[in-house]
Order: sequence, then structure tokens, then C-alpha cells
Amino acid sequence: MCLSCASLIAFPVLLGQVQIVTLLFIVVLFFLVLLILGVRRSYILKKENEEISQSADLLERSEDQKRYDNFKEGHLYDNN
Repeated sequence: MCLSCASLIAFPVLLGQVQIVTLLFIVVLFFLVLLILGVRRSYILKKENEEISQSADLLERSEDQKRYDNFKEGHLYDNN
């Protein structure tokens, strides 16, 4: 086998390795973007959940106040 034939055989392998590395780089970038978007979305949802739980606590407290303030307005009590 001649020396030029050996270099021709090695060239497609090298080109294949470059293509594989390029493909792996693209895949890593894709999953990195997905990871960043997921972390961002998780942070936003956590913040929104805290706001909702705070407003739910305030609403629950105000309903408890109403419940105890108006318990004698039923038909069983004579409020003439």
C-alpha cells in the first residue's frame, strides 16, 4: 500500500471525528439551553407559588374573621 493511499484512508476517519465532535457540541448546547430554561422556569414558578401562598394565607385569615364576627346572625337567635 502506498503512502498516499494510507493518507486517503485516514482523511475520512478524521473528517468523521470532526463531524462527531461537532454533532456532540450541538447536542450539548441544545441540552444546556433546555437546562437553563428549566431552571429559569422553576425559579419563576417558585416565586409565583410563594406569592399565591401568601395571598391564600391572607384570604384565609380574613374569612376566619368574617366567620367569627357574624356567627349570631342566624335564624336561631332573636335579633329584634
